[in-house]
Amino acid sequence: MFKNAYFAGGCFWCTESIFQRIKGVSQVIPGYMGGFIKNPDYREVCTGNTGHTETIKITYDKNIVSYAELLEIFFSIHDPTTPNRQGNDTGSQYRSAIFFENQIERIQITECISLFEKNKIYNESFVTEINEKLEFYEAEIEHHDYYNQNKSQPYCQYIIRPKIKKFNSIFDKYSVEK
Repeated sequence: MFKNAYFAGGCFWCTESIFQRIKGVSQVIPGYMGGFIKNPDYREVCTGNTGHTETIKITYDKNIVSYAELLEIFFSIHDPTTPNRQGNDTGSQYRSAIFFENQIERIQITECISLFEKNKIYNESFVTEINEKLEFYEAEIEHHDYYNQNKSQPYCQYIIRPKIKKFNSIFDKYSVEK
C-alpha cells in the first residue's frame, strides 16, 4: 500500500537525493510547503519571505519501508537542531519540518524525536517543526531529480555526494543505489 510523507530538511536537492535511494520509495518530488503564498516559485521561496520551506513529497510502499524507518533516516541525514539552517544554506526556507497526514504519524514523529533526544544523538534539542499537512506546491521541473541530473555540479559534488555516502554507510540495508 502506497502512502505519502512530507519532509523538509534543508535543500530539497539533498533530501530528494537520499530518499530516492531507499527501498520501497517509488517517487520523490521536490516542492514547497508551510507558507502563506499560493503557487510559490523557487525565486520567491529563496527570498525567505513566503513562509514556505523546501519540502519533499515521498511516495512509499509501507509494506517495504515504514513511516518510522523514514523518520529515522530523515533525522539522521540532516541536523534537526539548527533553526533555519542546514550547512551553508541559511534562511527559513531551509528549516527542519515534518508535515503529518494523521495523528498516528504525529505520534510517531514525537516518539522518534524523543528517542533521538533520550539517546543524545545530537547535543542540542530538536527544533523540527511538526505541522499538519498543508498544500504542497510542486517545484519547477529543473529541480526534479537534481542530483542525478547534475552530479558534476560543485554543489552536488561537495554537499550532496557526502550526504549520500553517509546515508549508504549508515543505512545500507535500505539503500538502492540509483
